Formats: sequence, C-alpha cells, structure tokens
Amino acid sequence: MHVITKRRITEAKQLYPECKSALDGWFKIIKDNEFEKFAELKATFNSVDKVDDLIVFNIGGNKLRLIVSIHFNRQKLYIRHILPHKEYDKNKWKE
Repeated sequence: MHVITKRRITEAKQLYPECKSALDGWFKIIKDNEFEKFAELKATFNSVDKVDDLIVFNIGGNKLRLIVSIHFNRQKLYIRHILPHKEYDKNKWKE
C-alpha cells in the first residue's frame, strides 16, 4: 500500500519518541502489504476502528491515534492526523 504524507510519521517520531518503534512497525506493515478491505486491516491490526469515513489506528499501546483515509481500490493510504490520545478525545480532528 502506498502511504501519502509519510512526513507526518517522521514528525510524529520527533514529537513522540517513545512511539518511534511502534510508528516504524505500523509503517512497515502498511507499506509491505496490499489490503483489499477493512476486514483485512482488522485481522492484521488488533486495534483499528472505522470512524465515519476514516480509519483510526491505536499506536504505541494506546498512546497515539493515527487517523487515515484509505482508497483500497487504488492502494493509497492518506495520513490525516497523528494525535495523542488526549487530543483525539477532543474530537477537533473531525471538523
């Protein structure tokens, strides 16, 4: 799967160094696989949920939320936000 806006991963690793290995692991799994539907993501990532049209991954033992939009038919994943749990709960990312 092709990840768009990988820069957000790089920035998040600088902001949240305790989650660096979790972010690297997530990126490698996404990049090295072709997921055709949400159920395949769910089978690979235990803590992933659909929220409206977006997909939310829990990263680093529930420390971060990685919010993406995926076009399965084109194998494109767009990183929208990477937020700490507390910021995610404020729901401003939905605006």
